[in-house]
Amino acid sequence: MHERLQAYLTYYREELEKAYASCFDKLEIPDNLKSSMLYSLDAGGKRLRPILLFASYEAYGEDVQKAMSSAIALEMVHTYSLIHDDLPAMDDDDYRRGMLTNHKKFDEATAILAGDALLTYSFELILSDPLLSSDQKVTLTKTLTACSGPKGMVGGQILDMEAEKQSVSLEKMEEIHTLKTGELIRFAIYAGAYLADATADQLHYLEKYAHYLGLIFQVQDDILDVSGEEEKLGKPVGSDELNEKSTYPKLLGLDGAMAQKEKYVKKAYESLKLADAEDSLLRALTDYFSERDH
Repeated sequence: MHERLQAYLTYYREELEKAYASCFDKLEIPDNLKSSMLYSLDAGGKRLRPILLFASYEAYGEDVQKAMSSAIALEMVHTYSLIHDDLPAMDDDDYRRGMLTNHKKFDEATAILAGDALLTYSFELILSDPLLSSDQKVTLTKTLTACSGPKGMVGGQILDMEAEKQSVSLEKMEEIHTLKTGELIRFAIYAGAYLADATADQLHYLEKYAHYLGLIFQVQDDILDVSGEEEKLGKPVGSDELNEKSTYPKLLGLDGAMAQKEKYVKKAYESLKLADAEDSLLRALTDYFSERDH
């Protein structure tokens, strides 16, 4: 399974990158704006969210081309959030994935506008996809806006900022990360299965699975910020502590954070089984999220 998963990750990462490059080839916009948008899109990354979308689609259907515009849109929304997260008013980071952050490479104004452009262009890609029906376009756009907006990722970011320099409960931390990290993962899982005509029951249990997967991702992120390797992470270790963030290791200790992660993994497995997707690559991706080193 390990070799199969690595091949899958490589193949779909390359397919996604070719597809969004094609979108930008046709996009007539100011050169500096395009360069800034592509700088952060091309900065590497594992493309885990779009790959989850493809895997969710393939758990119930074939020919993932139908899911490509949603996958590109999702990666653009994620990238916009990273550009804005790195700004001086937010996390004030100089490096992302081992490269200068967007505002350091260009300037603050350009970085803000590049993020804005990626966010808005993402919706245009879905709404102009000839492979999607009108109902599918509406459902996907509505879901992506909900997952990325004030009821989703942005709401989670506000809660995360408010929790800095404070002690929060495990329940509050789960709420923060369900929104901040988990909602885009929920879109990935939902969108893929929805486009592949999964049943209402399957979608219900997949959304539960996505909830736990988002928490797994965040716990491991917090663990890596304590015990990871700077070369692999592409950013300084210990930045969460420096920024006085509320994290799982800070609340539970490193061993407690790892034990909590295993509880989430077990619940994710159970949800996958109920969604009739236990034998799909989503199972292997769950392990990958839990064990990744960067």
